[in-house]
Amino acid sequence: MQVKDRRRLKHRDLSLTVMGLGCAQMGNLYRWTGYDEALSAFDTAFEAGIRYFDTAPYYGHTRSERRLATMLGEHQREDYVLSTKVGRLMVPDADLGPEENGFVGPLPFRPVYDYSHDGIWRSFEDSRQRLGVYDCDILFIHDIGRVTHGDRHEHYWSQLTTGGGFKALSQLRDQGLVKAVGLGVNEWQAVSEAMDVFDIDIAMLAGRYTLLEQDSLTLMDRAAKAGVGMVIAGAFNSGLLAGNRKFNYAEAPPELLAQVEKIAATCAEQGVSMQAAALQFPLLHPASVSVVSGARNGAQMRANIGWFEEKIPASFWKTLQDKGVIAGNAPIGSGP
Repeated sequence: MQVKDRRRLKHRDLSLTVMGLGCAQMGNLYRWTGYDEALSAFDTAFEAGIRYFDTAPYYGHTRSERRLATMLGEHQREDYVLSTKVGRLMVPDADLGPEENGFVGPLPFRPVYDYSHDGIWRSFEDSRQRLGVYDCDILFIHDIGRVTHGDRHEHYWSQLTTGGGFKALSQLRDQGLVKAVGLGVNEWQAVSEAMDVFDIDIAMLAGRYTLLEQDSLTLMDRAAKAGVGMVIAGAFNSGLLAGNRKFNYAEAPPELLAQVEKIAATCAEQGVSMQAAALQFPLLHPASVSVVSGARNGAQMRANIGWFEEKIPASFWKTLQDKGVIAGNAPIGSGP
């Protein structure tokens, strides 16, 4: 499998490269990242054949969209697939600190949640301006769910349902301003709830269908049957599957560290890089259309591409399943 291979959405005329570039690092996620450094990641991805790029107004408080716009502006619009997100309005604010929400040197805009009909239209229009495009291929509702919002969840969910948020997505799709719509979240339950009330085309799920965590398998199976494409982000689970000891941005609990040791031992036995296994596993499920991975610079991007294209024997997946690392009912096929 190569990063330039494509998978098509079942209900929309849109195909994505099986590897995409996530652009949170372009917004200075966790540390300052110079423009040239970010450009090297983009150029390396594009030269390898990656044509799917994901961003959001939230990343760097609009910095990511602005930077990505400059890079994409050097290419023809029909040569790439672009997704961005709605659900937060970026309100001018001169009092931001040197780091906000994990982004270093954020631009002077504060995110304010708004999933209403008018809020989604306004967010979309603002993103069009920053990205320099007339249309957008994919539009995701960003970061909604019971864990994310706690006791405010029902308030925000009602903005989508009775407040016209989903209606706005439908209007944007019907008018041809976006090709596909869905959710971009960390909580698989939110995707399932959205499918109950609205015909989403696609969802981005971060960190919930990985070698370490497959509780979302019921959703993945449902999505495959319904023809909802799944984009998998966070395949390294905050880096735990890439060699650090973090999970969900905190110290990993002992039971997960033990699971990683199982994976590492099997990788060593069969000559497979753990990072390659992490990136390729989600695509074994028929619902998956792309795995999105972030990269801060060209060197990181080249490493990700190398892992993604590494040959993994089918026996490797069966061994992990036999060891209980992969759920017994998870599809493993013969490889992506």
